[in-house]
Amino acid sequence: MAEPGTGRDPEAVSKFVESFAAQLVEAGMQRMPARVFAALLSSDSGSLTSAELGDQLQVSPAAVSGAVRYLAQQHMVSREREPGSRRERYRVHSNQWYEALTNRDAVIKRWEIALREGVDSLGAATPAGRRLAETLAFFEFIDGEITRMMQRWWAHREKLYGEG
Repeated sequence: MAEPGTGRDPEAVSKFVESFAAQLVEAGMQRMPARVFAALLSSDSGSLTSAELGDQLQVSPAAVSGAVRYLAQQHMVSREREPGSRRERYRVHSNQWYEALTNRDAVIKRWEIALREGVDSLGAATPAGRRLAETLAFFEFIDGEITRMMQRWWAHREKLYGEG
């Protein structure tokens, strides 16, 4: 049965949330953050309170809190205060994938620095040094590709949605 005024079937929404969350878990995300992220992504407003998330997912406020903390650290959701209230809303933005990937880019840069130090420490001519150098070259390659890919994404997004 559809929710009044939305034309959405709560059971179908729930099935999508659990199915997409399962895909995120399969890719390495923790289960509760995956469920919370999928619920936020599937909400019309892209924003829900802790209580709304708890009701929809049938989980405790503590479970929601832990999941949101993780998602915020990954730059996948943001916290917003409701005007005139102490309640927080959690929001997923249309650019959450960009933000998450950009966050990963910072991690890759830190790995590059550590790998470069490792090559210097072990010696580029040693088997371990060559292995680290190859790993470093891979991450440098990925770093450049991510930058070019994101530039292409923004141009493609502009064509599709007229937003820059």
